[in-house]
Amino acid sequence: MRERPVAHLAEDGRVHGLEEHLCGTAYFAAAFAGEFGCAGWGRLAGIWHDLGKYSHEFQRYILDDGPRTDHSSAGALYAVQRLGKLGRVIAYLVAGHHAGLLDWADNTGSNLERRLTSTDLLARVVLSELPPNLLEQQIPAERPKPPATDLTASLWLRMLFSCLVDADFLDTEAFFNPAPVGQRSRFPTIEELLPLFDAYMADKQATAFDTPVNRLRAEILRQSVGKAFHSPGFFSLTVPTGGGKTLSSMAFALNHARAHGKRRIIYVIPYTSIIEQTADQFREVFGDSVVEHHSNVARQDSDEEGQRLRLASENWDAPVIVTTSVQFFESLFASRTSRCRKLHNIVNSVVVLDEAQLLPPDFLNPILEALKELQKNYGTTVVICTATQPALGPHQSANFDFKGIPEITEIMDDPAKLHVKLKRTRIHKLRDLAPVSWDELAEELEWQDSALCIVNRRDDARTLWEKMPKGTIHLSALMCGAHRARKIAEIKERLRNREPTRVISTQLVEAGVDVDFPIVYRAAAGLDSIAQAAGRCNREGLLEWGEVFVFTPPSKIPAGHLQQAAGIGMRLLAEAESDPLSMERFEAFFREFYWMRGDRLDRENIIGLLRNDVGLRFSFRTAARKFQLIDESAQAPVIVQFENDELLSLLERQGPERWLLRKLQRSVVNLPRYLHNRLLSEGAIRERCPGIFVQAHGALYHPDLGFCPDKSIVYEPDELIG
Repeated sequence: MRERPVAHLAEDGRVHGLEEHLCGTAYFAAAFAGEFGCAGWGRLAGIWHDLGKYSHEFQRYILDDGPRTDHSSAGALYAVQRLGKLGRVIAYLVAGHHAGLLDWADNTGSNLERRLTSTDLLARVVLSELPPNLLEQQIPAERPKPPATDLTASLWLRMLFSCLVDADFLDTEAFFNPAPVGQRSRFPTIEELLPLFDAYMADKQATAFDTPVNRLRAEILRQSVGKAFHSPGFFSLTVPTGGGKTLSSMAFALNHARAHGKRRIIYVIPYTSIIEQTADQFREVFGDSVVEHHSNVARQDSDEEGQRLRLASENWDAPVIVTTSVQFFESLFASRTSRCRKLHNIVNSVVVLDEAQLLPPDFLNPILEALKELQKNYGTTVVICTATQPALGPHQSANFDFKGIPEITEIMDDPAKLHVKLKRTRIHKLRDLAPVSWDELAEELEWQDSALCIVNRRDDARTLWEKMPKGTIHLSALMCGAHRARKIAEIKERLRNREPTRVISTQLVEAGVDVDFPIVYRAAAGLDSIAQAAGRCNREGLLEWGEVFVFTPPSKIPAGHLQQAAGIGMRLLAEAESDPLSMERFEAFFREFYWMRGDRLDRENIIGLLRNDVGLRFSFRTAARKFQLIDESAQAPVIVQFENDELLSLLERQGPERWLLRKLQRSVVNLPRYLHNRLLSEGAIRERCPGIFVQAHGALYHPDLGFCPDKSIVYEPDELIG
């Protein structure tokens, strides 16, 4: 073997020495893992992760263009040989540091148990030729923490894996392209951001009209700041829609982070449709210290600031992260390196879960177990932020055992009293909840100068819109993001100018779209959805009362948890003699909703795949495959034609550049897979490049309704609601 074994070779002939790379990776990994008291494990993983590159086969591969060879198994084998069963900790990390975390055992043969029988891969490395300091490492004194939840051991391994892969990325990047290294971590601290926020809020309050609602918002902010000095843990912020939850939760998070030395704030939002307006609001306060991480972010990396923010989105090392529930929770259960890389930066942070009532019930138990683990062992404070607090406390009965979260501190002094003070609407049961035809509903809406009607299905929105007078606005997920944003801006402008404004929308308008109608109609739904609809009515309290009418539509509610929620909600609404949206009714609603689902709060048995095991036998890859909050196999995206001719021309000329595809996310509509396949065969859409589908001609996209290839589309239940 040559005197200086090589880890990487640059095109200009520069050599990244292997020992140098191992020590550099170990340095980063130890620093990252040190945040949760496991620097020794991080250092050991870094030192041993590329031991396989000392083999003659690998050196021939990198220096003489020889055949590819496995270089990740040798370190895993050596760890088990040296440490016994405890060596499996390092084995998982090292064996997966390129391909992702493996299952211990599976039916494919591509698993860690089998890899650890391939002793010939270690035999290729002549250990006697290696620098002694690499092999004679001290066994870490830190041991896995005692089980706090069912996921203690598996999440500990995943956190260590995150430390290793981020360290490996960073040390390799520093060799190949030193410039980005200087751009990373050039962000203000929480200590520096807090005065910016305080100044912003002082100006906002000074210029706000003196109304009862604005006085309540100021009181909510005051209480949020006051509770920030409580000990870290689980908190709930229960504030009715329109009470200023977003800024008050940020006030709590910033002050709590400063008081307790937290490193960053991670703001988790359920839908990409509302994440951009939240990020824009924070960016107005903090400038480019805010990093968005979701599918719609578009940056050209040639721009220095864009590159810095892109780099921060890779591993979340900025002080304020705004991301989606899908990105956050799927990362906590991921096996891929790119998804896991950021996890160690969740340690010692404040996580705000906005609209927490939308946590997916099919995965509620594993989500709560992971959150409890983050809080218990990784210094994370969690804020559950919602207008309709779900019943997440423990609940045991004869046939239902829900572990939930045992101790949650409410930030508001008296949420029930606050609910009464912020009550600005009256709830009515249209025709005593007897079914109403679309013609009857359209006639009812025509009598109103301005009204919002929210329905459960895309087809319902289109059917009702077609029966409405000219000028009625339609909103649904059959319109691309850019189109929806344009229509929402038009709605706000018309309402501001007090012009007659009638809107037919699916429930997408309920999530963070700040509109203010005097009258709202809501199709039968769960109480949480009815409350969100009511939040779009008399939002600023300028009327004595806003009026909300709940009705039973002629069409069926989509099957599954939406139908269950609506069944419970309509029964509780029918029984209500006074306030149907009181906090007591919400608690009853969520308890019954979770009870009805029983063991389906972990539909894919994620906890069973990752449960604590003394032999460290986990099914990481299987769990990652099954933990999918959105079933991507049931739908397929199409880039539609909506005011994006220049971008589509660039796609034709330049192909699928990353920044361009991200910018085109604003032009995407998701279709049922069967319809996507049919339109492709008919030539209505075409595959521009592998996996990238575009609308073939303009007639398919309606200026009011969005993507309308025909009038009779059959959707799966979960696809009907956007």
